[in-house]
Amino acid sequence: MIHIFRKGTDESLPTLVLFHGTGGNERDLLPLAELLAPGASVLGVRGNVLENGMPRFFRRLAEGIFDEEDLIFRTHELRGFLDEAAAKYGFDPGNLVAVGYSNGANIAGSLLFHYGGIFRSAVLLHPMVPLRGLKLPSLKGVPVFIGAGTNDPIIRAEETRELESLLQGADSEVTTHWGNQGHRLSAAEAEAARDWLLGHHTPGIA
Repeated sequence: MIHIFRKGTDESLPTLVLFHGTGGNERDLLPLAELLAPGASVLGVRGNVLENGMPRFFRRLAEGIFDEEDLIFRTHELRGFLDEAAAKYGFDPGNLVAVGYSNGANIAGSLLFHYGGIFRSAVLLHPMVPLRGLKLPSLKGVPVFIGAGTNDPIIRAEETRELESLLQGADSEVTTHWGNQGHRLSAAEAEAARDWLLGHHTPGIA
C-alpha cells in the first residue's frame, strides 16, 4: 500500500496510524497528527480503491451505502499491511492509535469491529457504522473518541449514536464531541481530540 512513515522523537509514544477521507492521501492528516501527539511516530496510509480517480479505503455502492464484501476484504488487507509495516519500520504493533476522518474513520472502525484491540485507542472523525449484524470482539481498554457534527449533511446524528452504542456494547469507553461545522473537520474538534489523548489514557502522552 502507498504510505509514508515518519519516525518520531519519542519512542514511548504510540505510533499514530492515519486514514484519510475520500479523495485524500497518506499525507493529508500529518498536520493533525502533529497537533495530536507531537513527537510520535506516524504511519500515513493511502486507500487502495479509486472512485472517479479519488482514493478511498473501500468501495461503496452509493453515498452512505458500503460495498460490504469489499469493506471486509480491505479491512483484512490493511491488518496485514500494518503487521508488515511494523516489521519494516520497527514500531511496536501493540502500541498503535488510529486516527481516521470520514472514509478513513470507517475503515478504522471496521478494524476495531473485526480485530478488537488492534489499536490502543482510536480517534474517529465523522464516522459511520461500518457494518451491522457483526458480533464485536471485546473493546475493553480500547477507548474511542468520536468527532461528530450536529448538522453533518452526510451522517445523521442517529447514526453517530448507533455507533457509540455498538462500541459501548463491546465495553469501549466512548467520548463523543459534537460540533456544528457540518462534515468538515474543525479546529475545535481537532483540539478536543488532542485534549482527549492528552488527558485520557495513553501512557507517555502528558
